Amino acid sequence: GKLGRYPPWPGKIVNPPKDLKKPRGKKCFFVKFFGTEDHAWIKVEQLKPYHAHKEEMIKINKGKRFQQAVDAVEEFLRKTKGKDQASSHNSTEEKNRRNSSEERGKQSAGEEKRKASLSEGKVKKGTGEGKKRVSSVSSERGSKSPLKRAQDQSPRKRGRPPKDEKDLTIPESSTVKRVMTGTVAGFKWPPSVSEPAKDSDPHFHHFLLSQTEKPAVCYQAITKKLKVCEEETGSTSIQAADSTAVNGSITPTDKKIGFLGLGLMGSGIVSNLLKMGHTVTVWNRTAEKCDLFIQEGARLGRTPAEVVSTCDITFACVSDPKAAKDLVLGPSGVLQGIRPGKCYVDMSTVDADTVTELAQVIVSRGGRFLEAPVSGNQQLSNDGMLVILAAGDRGLYEDCSSCFQAMGKTSFFLGEVGNAAKMMLIVNMVQGSFMATIAEGLTLAQVTGQSQQTLLDILNQGQLASIFLDQKCQNILQGNFKPDFYLKYIQKDLRLAIALGDSVNHPTPMAAAANEVYKRAKALDQSDNDMSAVYRAYIH
Repeated sequence: GKLGRYPPWPGKIVNPPKDLKKPRGKKCFFVKFFGTEDHAWIKVEQLKPYHAHKEEMIKINKGKRFQQAVDAVEEFLRKTKGKDQASSHNSTEEKNRRNSSEERGKQSAGEEKRKASLSEGKVKKGTGEGKKRVSSVSSERGSKSPLKRAQDQSPRKRGRPPKDEKDLTIPESSTVKRVMTGTVAGFKWPPSVSEPAKDSDPHFHHFLLSQTEKPAVCYQAITKKLKVCEEETGSTSIQAADSTAVNGSITPTDKKIGFLGLGLMGSGIVSNLLKMGHTVTVWNRTAEKCDLFIQEGARLGRTPAEVVSTCDITFACVSDPKAAKDLVLGPSGVLQGIRPGKCYVDMSTVDADTVTELAQVIVSRGGRFLEAPVSGNQQLSNDGMLVILAAGDRGLYEDCSSCFQAMGKTSFFLGEVGNAAKMMLIVNMVQGSFMATIAEGLTLAQVTGQSQQTLLDILNQGQLASIFLDQKCQNILQGNFKPDFYLKYIQKDLRLAIALGDSVNHPTPMAAAANEVYKRAKALDQSDNDMSAVYRAYIH
């Protein structure tokens, strides 16, 4: 259940797609990783020479995929060497390269090492004429804060900056290769002693799912820094793309953002929106919850209608279908502030019928609507690591780019309104059922004279091992039921998921059984505790 650093990974610098903009901030290159189909912008200071670090990297990682990646590098080098020997050395390009190399040869040895991977994309020749320089990447987490990033070490100290835009990328023909150490998946790493937690910049996955006859599976950085599309011709099943895009700096949208609902999830979301530089106006049913965010720079809205009328995009995150409807249709509600062009994003976990009804009334007034329920808990919300499931207005989804990147690690676009609600209920149905099963196992262990801690240790060594399993079990063993995800809300989601099954005559017996246990826990006054308090339904 503990996350560690990913090992170094071999790659080569390639030309980015034509419509791809280079991230702002530190100088970086566009890298394709060997052994995978991943591409990413990699900062200059994360690059190390391949040959110099090859043995060290192989010692660190003995995995099969890594060995395959190293084999791919060696094969690439052999092919490149063969091409070089066969090619003419009298071309203008070769003369330019030699001149450039001779000029750099006058630099000091230390300076030469640092600039090897940066010299305007040209291949540097060392003692072995014609050999290609192979380089690597070291792990360094970026800062989520644009201000902190601006204060970071200047790339000029690492290598010569480009003279103009054309020098920002290295041609495909240049075989300078990089190896990456660091995050390859969308995880936020535990802070080290020298790195504050909020300096973390998790990678942001962006999945666009199109259920057409020839669906396109696209994955791209939400800020459109990385865009790679693959078509699965004739496929009717959509699988999420597995590529990772590294966040550069997050550039907050200049649109005015509104946020309604400052509960466990909404509070963390708003905090991260503010930290990333967004202009946010907040409203909550109990106004005192707004005070903390006013101190952090948010503006105060007196009613939902006022927030919507003064903001470009208004998000809402409330408890259940009734609250979501009241917020929109009630007195001084969202609908009264909607006029043509106004945007409303409902992040509440509700049923598809409710969200479809809300979308219809918003659009009927000329507004734009997106549903965007989130998978996660209070801790993930605070950390900006939520998973966002969106559906509805595709243009609005793209307009929410910087907001989603600030609050989450992954975003899925699922098509028409209602799809995200259904998917979210299914996800929470699985999670709620699993939580009840964990509680059932722990209590059965106890009454049969088995150690609950030993059960957890065994589970953590098996295929069920996960952060969720470990954290929930630890909370139960410590008797800590402080809410991270309210029990009453997971029961609500189970109830809605069962109703979803009813609507299509699909059996949900596991969810139905789990739902009964949560109802028992609610009867024991556990509603406002964490979902793990379902444990208490088994010990009475």
